[in-house]
Parts: sequence; C-alpha cells; structure tokens
Amino acid sequence: MKWINADVLAGLTGRWHSRRADPERTAHRLEDIRLAMLDMLGEEGAERYPQVARRIRHGADAQGLWYARADLMAALAGLHGEQVARTRMVSLSVLFDGMLPKGLMSRPTTLRA
Repeated sequence: MKWINADVLAGLTGRWHSRRADPERTAHRLEDIRLAMLDMLGEEGAERYPQVARRIRHGADAQGLWYARADLMAALAGLHGEQVARTRMVSLSVLFDGMLPKGLMSRPTTLRA
C-alpha cells in the first residue's frame, strides 16, 4: 500500500504505543481495586461470604475483578441492604476507568432508585 505515508504510519504506531498501559502502573491499580473491594466486604463479609473474598483475592486481571463485582454486590446487599450496595458499586466502578474494553464498562442509566 504505497498510499500510506511513512509519517502517518509512524504517528499511528506512536499513538498505539502511548495507549499501552504501563505494566507496573496497571499492577498497582489492580491491587488498589482489589483492596477497595475487600475493604467494602469487610471482616464480617469475608466470614459470611468466603467465596466472594476468595474470588476477589485471586482475580488475575481487571476483567476478573470486574466480573467479581456481581458477587460483591450480592454480598453487600445481604450485609447492608441493596441501596448501600448500589452506592458502593458506583464508587467502585470509577476505579476501573481505562482498565477494561469499552464494551465492559457500565453505561449511564436513567433509572432512579
């Protein structure tokens, strides 16, 4: 494809490289998310829902932790009620910004509690 200018190709390559996440930074962010989730669950939650705590502790990547949110939501609803659980899930979702494919992120909703 001769119509692709070398400068254009270099620019696209540069953008792609700049969008790749720094592995060390990603690891720190994942650990921050993991700790936030475990903190939300608390000691009582970890005792009552050990499978949720285990799933959070062993979540290998952002997607694994993202999917563990459903279990965490159910556990928090059992511990504190659904309204408190929903509020905490909103604050947790913000931590995932930029870590997941766009199709996995929460979409804004018009539903009100």
